[in-house]
Amino acid sequence: MNLKEFASRIGLSATTVSRAMSGYPEVRPETRARVLEAAETLGYRPNISAQRLATGRAGAIGIVFQGGGRFGPHSSEFMGGLSTRLQRDGIDILVSTVETEEEEMAAYRRLAASKRVDAVILHTPTRKDKRIALLQTLGLPFVVHGRSEAKKPFAFLDIDNFGAIAKATRHLAGLGHRRIAFINGDTANTFAHDRQDGYCAALAEHGLTPDSTLMSHGEFTDETGFRLTQCFLGLPSPPTAIIAGSMMSALGAMRAIRVAGLSPGTDVAIVAHDDVFPYLSPENLVPAVTTTQSPIRAAGERIGDMAVRLLQGEEPDSLQEVWPVELIVRDSTRPAPA
Repeated sequence: MNLKEFASRIGLSATTVSRAMSGYPEVRPETRARVLEAAETLGYRPNISAQRLATGRAGAIGIVFQGGGRFGPHSSEFMGGLSTRLQRDGIDILVSTVETEEEEMAAYRRLAASKRVDAVILHTPTRKDKRIALLQTLGLPFVVHGRSEAKKPFAFLDIDNFGAIAKATRHLAGLGHRRIAFINGDTANTFAHDRQDGYCAALAEHGLTPDSTLMSHGEFTDETGFRLTQCFLGLPSPPTAIIAGSMMSALGAMRAIRVAGLSPGTDVAIVAHDDVFPYLSPENLVPAVTTTQSPIRAAGERIGDMAVRLLQGEEPDSLQEVWPVELIVRDSTRPAPA
């Protein structure tokens, strides 16, 4: 059926139906919910081209990935969640890849000028991210996956990275571990900076002094986890526990521990931050891995929802969330060897 027929069936004007399905902020939430429910029941789908022409919207959200290393398992899971949510509103995703920071900034300028997207998703922010200031200057709506310092408020979703690694460190210190290594990301990024702060704060709570030889940084890959753990185990006083910034890093760390003739969990305890991959289950590894858990696919869905609400007129400072992180204790963390 067409718009006019659908509107007649549910007793509303065609204008009201069109505005409700396009997310106009002046349409009452209960009216929009009624229209969407009726559309689902009756199988009505709007003419997307006509809808975009009428609203002046592109019907797409943009996301820019810089460098090949930034698009991996984490990105795939996040994009799956984001796509799931945006599909409900008939919104497409426009993905761009660039190699340098300058190219990324240029990409945002092109997106704003061409009006090919209604908003963008910004990820992996630094503590003082120039991209945020640029997008605010351009007037291009955006949601950030993470946090950053900025003069004006902006919409964001983050996890408690400080609390996540602090919990992991306290858990290991409470088991008697005194040499606790940490595989982190680049501390120019907010999430890694917060994780390092949480690690150092928890060590201090237990009277332990951070040791720079036990703190390493790199991409969250199996290979990086393997190489960094080899370096840790080669120290004159090697660690008895390792915190890995992701499950991918933890796989490499466990491999390095076994190559050294040691046993993960028994000789060297392991905690991993787990973004919940459907194909990699920490409880099915040997030993089952203790994790600080936060589902990245759910984060993608939530950020998609926040982007839709932003386009419906909600203020950025009302769209700011920090999710707590749960510590799930399994067999890979045992008391420190005597």
